[in-house]
Amino acid sequence: MGTDGTAASGSDAGLAVVPGAEFAELDVHAIRPNPRQPRTVFDEDHMDELVHSIREIGVLQPVVVRRIPGEQLAEAEGRTFELIMGERRWRASQAAGLTTVPAIIKETSDDDLLRDALLENLHRSQLNPLEEAAAYQQLLDDFGCSHEQLATRIGRSRPQISNTLRLLKLPPLVQRRVAAGVLSAGHARALLGMADAAAMERMAQRIVAEGLSVRTVEELVSLGEGNEAPRARRPRAGSRHPQLDDFTAGLADHLETRVAIALGQRKGKITVEFASMEDLRRILDLMGMAKEERP
Repeated sequence: MGTDGTAASGSDAGLAVVPGAEFAELDVHAIRPNPRQPRTVFDEDHMDELVHSIREIGVLQPVVVRRIPGEQLAEAEGRTFELIMGERRWRASQAAGLTTVPAIIKETSDDDLLRDALLENLHRSQLNPLEEAAAYQQLLDDFGCSHEQLATRIGRSRPQISNTLRLLKLPPLVQRRVAAGVLSAGHARALLGMADAAAMERMAQRIVAEGLSVRTVEELVSLGEGNEAPRARRPRAGSRHPQLDDFTAGLADHLETRVAIALGQRKGKITVEFASMEDLRRILDLMGMAKEERP
């Protein structure tokens, strides 16, 4: 990059000139995030690994940016470039203390920002199913196209587009569990065959509590199970504590994950399952454990 902050030419950098793109080392503070980035969750452990890698080796793959259009510069807070791809690398570079980041400056329109960011994340499998569904919906809204046309544009099948979009019809409680990785997209699609939101939520609680497979859920839904509200439980005869099931269901519902409570003769045990470190942090937050109290 030249002293005036502009990108070096192909001859200066020893690189072949590519129409509509140029390479430069850009100030990290001259770049702003992509406002249409479909990804909202960045795993902290993976980010820590990337920060360590960048400190030791540097940024191996350039980020991709575009120049912010002139009419948008007033609201850009002094930044002149906007990310298209590589937000994790850009964030990690700042966390690693780098002042510049290698970048490919690409000429692209507003309409292509979301599509390019979506495709990068899809190819890297970094979107959770709900983020993917929300991105598809935004592309449909922006482009005003059909599911078939969208599938052609991004290299996905039409049924895959339609099935993913159906996840946006899930009730909020179920959506949160899908986003956290507690429920899979397969579980979520099976739940969509149920009568109403309340039935979906009840079955979601059962999936988490009992560890039901997608196949089992599909069979239960096809048989119509779970569409009726459960009757109040009566205390069971014998040595089992009558409230254990209620406590287990209530705690599993509160933490939105699978919970087991066992009661022995002299002590009991509570087991809480989690899907990832990010999910564990979510559970700890729900348990009221502040970050400074964690090991």
